[in-house]
Amino acid sequence: MQSPTLESAPTVRRWQKYVDTTDYPPLIRAYTEVSQRVKEQGLLHRARWFYIVVGSVLALGMGGAITGFVLLGHSWFQLLIAAVLGVLFTQVAFLAHEAGHKQILATAPANDRLARILAGSIGMSFSWWDSKHTRHHGNPNRIAKDPDIAIDTVSFVEEDAATARGLRRWITRRQGWLFFPLLTLEGLNLHRLSFQHLFSRGPVKSRWIELAIVFGRFALLLVPVFLFLPIGMAFAFMGVQFAVFGLYMGSSFAPNHKGMPVIAKDAKLDFFSKQVRTSRNIRGGWWATTLMGGLNYQIEHHLFPNMPRPHLRKARLIVREFCDKLDVPYTEASLVGSYGIVIRYLNRVGLAARDPFECPITAQYRRA
Repeated sequence: MQSPTLESAPTVRRWQKYVDTTDYPPLIRAYTEVSQRVKEQGLLHRARWFYIVVGSVLALGMGGAITGFVLLGHSWFQLLIAAVLGVLFTQVAFLAHEAGHKQILATAPANDRLARILAGSIGMSFSWWDSKHTRHHGNPNRIAKDPDIAIDTVSFVEEDAATARGLRRWITRRQGWLFFPLLTLEGLNLHRLSFQHLFSRGPVKSRWIELAIVFGRFALLLVPVFLFLPIGMAFAFMGVQFAVFGLYMGSSFAPNHKGMPVIAKDAKLDFFSKQVRTSRNIRGGWWATTLMGGLNYQIEHHLFPNMPRPHLRKARLIVREFCDKLDVPYTEASLVGSYGIVIRYLNRVGLAARDPFECPITAQYRRA
C-alpha cells in the first residue's frame, strides 16, 4: 500500500497544493495502540552492545585512514583516503543523530554530551542541529513549520520556486537534475550554518564547548593535510572529503520525505497519520540500514524517535500491520527508485520558476 505520490495524483497542481486532510479518518488511538505493542516487545530498550560494536568499527576505520595517510605520503592516492574520511564522518553523523534522539546511552544528559562531541568532531554544531531537527520531527513536510522544506538554493514547494530570481531561478528550473551535484557542496553548507549559529548574538547552549570541539576538529584535520601534502594536493584532498561527506549525507536524508505529501500550515492531522503519510521507507534490509544509519526505516523512526537502530526492523512489522488494518498508506521504495521520485518531484516544483510570460500549457508540452 502506497501513499499519494506525484505519479498517483490526478494532477501535479492538485498534489502540490498540499494534502486535503479532511479525507483522513481520526486515528487518535492508533499511536497509543502501536506504542503499547512496541513497548511489550522491548523495542525501546537500549542496544548497548550494538553501538559499542559500531563505535569500535568506526574507530578502527579512522585509525586505518590515518595510517594510510601517513604511509601514502605525496601521492594522489591520498584522495582515496579523503573519500574514506567523508564516508566515516557521515557514519559518525548517524551516531550523533541517534545520540541526539537519546537512542544510545541510558540518560538524556549523557546522550546530549555524546551527541555534542560526535557532532563537533565532524565540524557541526549540535545545538544548531538539535533545534532544527526537533522542529522537523514535530511537523514533517508542513509548510512554514518544517525547516527541512524551507526555501534555500533548492525549492521544495511551488510558492518558493516562483520567488526565485537570478542564478537561483536558473538553478530552480533545473533543480531536480542539479540536486545531487549540489549535494557535493552540502558539507561546506553544514559547516557554514554551524559557524553562523555558534557566532550568532542570541543565546546558544554550550556555545564555547562546541566552538572548542569544532575548532579542535578542524585543527586536527587541516594541519596535517596542509603540513605534509603539497598545497594543490591538500586542497584536492579537502575538496574530495567535503564533497563525499555532503553527497553521502544528502543522499541518505533526501529519500525520507522529499516527494511525499506536503501538509498545509493550518491543517489538522493526528500524530500517527502525520508521521506515516509524510515519510518513506527504503527497502533493502541490513545493507540499507548500515548504509543509511537506520534512516531507511524513516516511518518507524518518526513514530519512535528514541528507538535504537537495530530495533527498527521489528517495529516495521508492527507499524505495517496497523497501517493495513487502519487503511493508512505505508510507503516503501527502493533506494534508486526513491531518488527517481525526488528528481521528478523537484523538477515539477521547479516549473513554477519559469518565465512569468511563458504560457504554462505550451511549456508543459515542450518539456514533455
